[in-house]
Amino acid sequence: MTELQVVLPDESAAMSPERLVELAVAAEELGYGTAWLPDHLLPPEPFGSTYGGVYEPLVTIGYLAARTTRIRFGTSVLVLPLRSPYVVAKQAATLHRLSGERLVLGVGAGWEATEFAAVGSAFQDRGRRTDESLAIIRSLFAGEDRDGVFEPKPRAPLPIMIGGTTTPALRRAARFGDEWQGFNLDAAGFAAALARLRELSPGRPVQAGTRLDWSSGEPGPIVEAAHELAAAGAETIAISFGDEQEALDRMTRFHALFTAA
Repeated sequence: MTELQVVLPDESAAMSPERLVELAVAAEELGYGTAWLPDHLLPPEPFGSTYGGVYEPLVTIGYLAARTTRIRFGTSVLVLPLRSPYVVAKQAATLHRLSGERLVLGVGAGWEATEFAAVGSAFQDRGRRTDESLAIIRSLFAGEDRDGVFEPKPRAPLPIMIGGTTTPALRRAARFGDEWQGFNLDAAGFAAALARLRELSPGRPVQAGTRLDWSSGEPGPIVEAAHELAAAGAETIAISFGDEQEALDRMTRFHALFTAA
């Protein structure tokens, strides 16, 4: 059965943090399984539909997890090569413990060269550094202390989600991921990416899903697209519902329509 998920609208510095809490609580009560937060450190343009992620996602998830009880939280996606893998592993493991094992660490290699330049990080070798960082994080989660003590080690599995639809991203998901998330794929595109993922990860289960955007118009087309994706094998479907003014209404309507069909 396909799990419905929500991408929280973390795109305005003027938005009250309590609004994010309201949306996270509503998502939990409606039955969404996971809530995702986007990430950008120093985007070249104002935050908005292109550059989401005003509030740092791992810090924000700690705040939201304390106000909820069941829903999982994840990063979609944390731009890993902009950060130290040791710090990310420590933050994620700590947050997993504090939240009652409700974190999914979603990561990607990034795509905005200007942002990499702004923080002094090389854009050209981001793929290699992402893979190296994931190997370090995996080893720390598995209990390898690497010449130092790593705690708190995850007591329950801390899933790693790999985002992206490129061949390198699919290879990364096959090698390191517990979950994979595409972006704005139609059913045919998702099925092709899923087939490639299964070729790259024989015998290794990787949960497969994708993200959609409903920021305008009536719900019919997005509900139909979600059902087509589910039929194509999407185990999770995450929906971005637009800005905070419309998100709650759309979140409620979409869940009712999708589950009623």
